[in-house]
Amino acid sequence: MRYTVSLKGNRAFRRMYAKGKSQVLPALVLYCRRNGTKENRLGLTTGTKVGKAVCRNRVRRRLREIYRLHEAELKSGWDIVVVARTRAGEARYQELEAEFLRAAARLGLMRV
Repeated sequence: MRYTVSLKGNRAFRRMYAKGKSQVLPALVLYCRRNGTKENRLGLTTGTKVGKAVCRNRVRRRLREIYRLHEAELKSGWDIVVVARTRAGEARYQELEAEFLRAAARLGLMRV
């Protein structure tokens, strides 16, 4: 991920949940908030309801790849948190990608 740093730390995630804008879709929830820098910070969350460890890791890998492929299309200077919901464990890659792009567009994260 060229323009992105990982978002880590419970405090940063809690701030996003409290003050960030969100978009809820069946397989994921996307939170975003300006961070005042020129780079994006990405955080991923997958709870145990998504599935066992193998399934959760697969969902995280897919979400990271979706973000990486569309990173150039996103505006810079944002904190982005993607929360995988239960349906993300069963969703195909194309469904996750479509939902991520739809949520990003609704939140005004897309460049065009």
